[in-house]
Amino acid sequence: MSIRRVDMPKNTNHFPCGRVANPLSRRDWLRRAGGGAGMIGLANLLAEQGLLAASQAESQSQPNNSLHPRPGHFPAKAKAVIWLFMEGAPSAVDIFDRKPVLDKRDGTKTDIQAFFGNPGPLMKSPFAFKQYGECGQWVCEKYTHVAQHVDKMAFIKSCYSESNDHVPAIYQINSGLPRPGFPTAGAWVTYGLGSENQSLPGYIVLGNTQGAKGGPHNWGSGFLPSTFQGTLFRSQGTPVLNLNRQPGVSEQDQRAQLDFLTQLNDEHLRRHTEDAEFANRMQTFELAFRMQKEATEVVDLSQETEATHRLYGIDNPASKSYGSKCLMARRLIESGVRFVQVYSDGEWDAHDNLKDNHTHHCAATDVPVAGLLSDLEARGLLESTLVIWGGEFGRMPISQNGKGRDHNPKGFLQWMAGAGIQGGVSYGETDEIGYEAVESRVSVNDLHATILHLLGLDHTRLTYFHNGRSYRLTDVAGKVIQEILA
Repeated sequence: MSIRRVDMPKNTNHFPCGRVANPLSRRDWLRRAGGGAGMIGLANLLAEQGLLAASQAESQSQPNNSLHPRPGHFPAKAKAVIWLFMEGAPSAVDIFDRKPVLDKRDGTKTDIQAFFGNPGPLMKSPFAFKQYGECGQWVCEKYTHVAQHVDKMAFIKSCYSESNDHVPAIYQINSGLPRPGFPTAGAWVTYGLGSENQSLPGYIVLGNTQGAKGGPHNWGSGFLPSTFQGTLFRSQGTPVLNLNRQPGVSEQDQRAQLDFLTQLNDEHLRRHTEDAEFANRMQTFELAFRMQKEATEVVDLSQETEATHRLYGIDNPASKSYGSKCLMARRLIESGVRFVQVYSDGEWDAHDNLKDNHTHHCAATDVPVAGLLSDLEARGLLESTLVIWGGEFGRMPISQNGKGRDHNPKGFLQWMAGAGIQGGVSYGETDEIGYEAVESRVSVNDLHATILHLLGLDHTRLTYFHNGRSYRLTDVAGKVIQEILA
């Protein structure tokens, strides 16, 4: 058998298999290889010195973990948020959402079942109602001071959520999901916008006297950098435990210690660039140092006048605790803190005696909430501050244990006031007895989308890549409630 020779056409660079040949001389190969090795070395050197610019994809995947203020996606109506969180779930039909049908059908049996037993017949509100403001909003007799501000408020009467249990419901109202471990709204906001004050946390929680159900998950940062988690402040004395420097240690000594620690930490971080949480801890040390002076001053309510104390109800034992926290919230916002959440003391959890429970909590919060709105307005802060009021769900229209009401996630109320809000409006409705949202239903995702929108953030674009996917506060849902915006 003979082997046939195939002659290639002259002046061609094609192999028989069709690949393009670009033959290099040994000199060319050595020159290119040497240049490539040099570039690798240069890149490593620049990276160690922090001078290497990241690619667009890399820069988008690496979060900004500082609290320095950042612009939103579009011009914002609100610069800051005060969330008045009424833990335990107040009853809308007994405070803001009068239902005449409940009066007519009081004592009538229904097929509605209580979640925790002892379901009774429909129960009318034990409180009288009156209309207030130009909008004619109905408010119960126990919230007469707040009632003076209804023309500033947008009432969202058709909210609903997923869980009938306090802990998952509080998780959901805070983070959008009824499970622990996810970033809360305050964490997302400070992640997106930073804070105006670098000597205080961007997200501060003024907790209640008994401790919030679900604990620190309610203000956690989840998988976001820990820089953005909420900091729990006490309403009296030292705002954070162990904040003050030890006796015998001067400010100069502490500064020198921190500078030396920063040098050691910087060296460690250069060798372990993947440890993002380590950088967050370094920032926390610096923030704690700066807080020692400013945090103590901001909670010193003695700097306020007697008239201001009366405005917030601090002169009344019934409202002193919540009034102090509302006044502190104003001082924090005025100092440049981005997001403040103010938990009510005790719980609006009226299973046994709604009249006594809600009378007590209205007395504790009515004057302070009204005082906060008046004070913000007088200082020109209301036009840049979003104020939110509400709990984790609502309460049933039927009685429980004769005089109480059980949990109800099917229909409840929140109101917003301040920056970007159209005052004196109502949005959505529950049915005629207040059991279930039936008109223009509003999910927790919708609430969060609206809050972010007022702060200049597009809820679909505020994302964080984690565990192989991009997460956001509103998950894969949520729409802005345009009808309540100014």
